[in-house]
Amino acid sequence: QVQLVESGGGLVQAGGSLRLSCAASGRTISQYAMGWFRQAPGKEREFVAAISGSGLTPVYAASVKGRFTISRDNANAKNTVYLQMNNLKPEDTAVYSCAAKRGLITILINSYTDWGQGTQVTVSS
Repeated sequence: QVQLVESGGGLVQAGGSLRLSCAASGRTISQYAMGWFRQAPGKEREFVAAISGSGLTPVYAASVKGRFTISRDNANAKNTVYLQMNNLKPEDTAVYSCAAKRGLITILINSYTDWGQGTQVTVSS
């Protein structure tokens, strides 16, 4: 099992940037695909971005493509995944969670087996 802890959320004005981090412990995550998901009040949790174990094949939701960048640092036991969010919009306001799964990358929420508690991102207009 992988323990995940997110950080980096906060309040930012529209057009601003934030960088989320997801620190993993318990296992080395180099063999895990990692994903970021978000849930806004009153809405279903939705896929944001995912990255393969090698870090070579990121995938993005259409709503964030070109603004968000997912990356990972498997080196030196850092076991950390990042989500750089630029040009933030009020509709990006949500609780952002990272998740892990063994094997191939996927956008399917139910395929991820380990989840963090989430970090709040609020974008003011």
